[in-house]
Amino acid sequence: MKTEAIVFAGVAGFFLVTDVLYAAWSRDPAGTAALTVSHLMALLITFFFATNYRRKGLRPEDRSDGDVHERSGPVDFFAPNSVWPLFTAAGMTLAALGIVFGLWLFLIGLGVLLGGMFGMVFQYARPHD
Repeated sequence: MKTEAIVFAGVAGFFLVTDVLYAAWSRDPAGTAALTVSHLMALLITFFFATNYRRKGLRPEDRSDGDVHERSGPVDFFAPNSVWPLFTAAGMTLAALGIVFGLWLFLIGLGVLLGGMFGMVFQYARPHD
């Protein structure tokens, strides 16, 4: 993750230089704020990658002698027969259409979306006996 940290440090530096030049020449507070936020977000990602590199060291894909099997393993558990992703997608679609057509449709979509997300999170949760 050292390489990623260096890349995003460069992005953060670019946004900083651009922000300073833009603020000096344009005197536009909206653009200056947007560039400042962009710099801070790139700096946050840089901090994340640098911290992970310091904690964990080089990953197998960062080393020249690294093999694929060093990173292999179970990815995650995916539900084989679940209707909740359908509800989540339908809710997101209705919420996006609600932004265009009205608040009432957005609120319906938000309800369906939250119901689908709740269902996906808790579909395998069982109460303790």
